[in-house]
Amino acid sequence: LRFHSGCYHRDFVTGETRTLPALVAAVTSFDGKITGLQRTWLDPSGQGKAQLADPRRSLGHLLGNAIWLGLEPGLPVPVMAAGEGFETMASLRTVMPALPVAAATSANHLAGLSFPPGCRRLYIAADADAAGRHGIERLSQRAGEAGILALVLRPQLGDFNDDLRHRGPARLAAWLADQLVPEDARLFLPPG
Repeated sequence: LRFHSGCYHRDFVTGETRTLPALVAAVTSFDGKITGLQRTWLDPSGQGKAQLADPRRSLGHLLGNAIWLGLEPGLPVPVMAAGEGFETMASLRTVMPALPVAAATSANHLAGLSFPPGCRRLYIAADADAAGRHGIERLSQRAGEAGILALVLRPQLGDFNDDLRHRGPARLAAWLADQLVPEDARLFLPPG
């Protein structure tokens, strides 16, 4: 994960080009090989994403890969979480820092995410739109075919980043506690 103070952006409709600050995240395979990247352009004022029609773009070999947080390449991953967006998955990591998570960059890429070795339980962070539901359904089906238990985590608001920002980490953790397998709640959530 890197910050770029002047990342190039071209508007596909007007052809206008400019540079804006951006968050640049590596897309990797679960063995740690970089296969692509995702750029998220930021508002120069520091108030969130840039006001663009498409403030996020990815490139490279994305299918099957993800922006991984908390993954130790080469080690088995018995329990993990996956979702579409980086902000959603980083928000889950804020309240469950020991849980490896994968941000697949889109609903279609979520549906095609590759499973790391030893995975036996997969939590899927829900997005409410139709594309998100399709990605969840397809990933759940593929997980079941691979002998992996897939469980959907649902936010209270629009997504887990909204939950974290508007409700706070303690309330997000309490909300998640009832959605996790009890052993995972004990392992990944803070006591209390």
